Amino acid sequence: MKRHRVGMVAVGVLALLVWSAVCAAPPDDDATCSISVTVADIMEWDSNFPAIGLADITSQGAVVSGNSTLTLFTNGDVDITADNTSAAQLTGPGSDTLVTEYGLAYDGDGVSDTGGATVSWTNYDTFLSSASRVTHISGDGAVDVTLSVRASNAGGTLANAGAYSAVQTLTASWVL
Repeated sequence: MKRHRVGMVAVGVLALLVWSAVCAAPPDDDATCSISVTVADIMEWDSNFPAIGLADITSQGAVVSGNSTLTLFTNGDVDITADNTSAAQLTGPGSDTLVTEYGLAYDGDGVSDTGGATVSWTNYDTFLSSASRVTHISGDGAVDVTLSVRASNAGGTLANAGAYSAVQTLTASWVL
């Protein structure tokens, strides 16, 4: 009887093993897919610079300044130039003008981060007449560009009272 039980258990285990093998899930099977994409040459400003509102000029010798920062996205080297026309000069009542100077700075130096050299105060009509180079550093595809403006009366004169305005346009171009 004992033998019969052992035999029955053995047959049961064998049947269970055969049944598990027959009912088991088939083995996994993988499929692959190659994916590729090309990133184009990209150079674009984040938007337009926020407007700069300078303090009032309250004396003949007063000099006022302000700045505005904007991100330039680039994955290559670019040159930045400026509008050197009268549109960039602060002009007011009776077509009177103020001494208008601009400067430029970057949050990177073009060596360890995308950026370039600071441009010192320059009169509006010669500002960036020689382009300012932005050197792209791999892995850093954005640079904050700070445009500064400074206004004053011309030496020995006093401008007409009233509001003065100008529009400065910076243009980024690929380095060829």
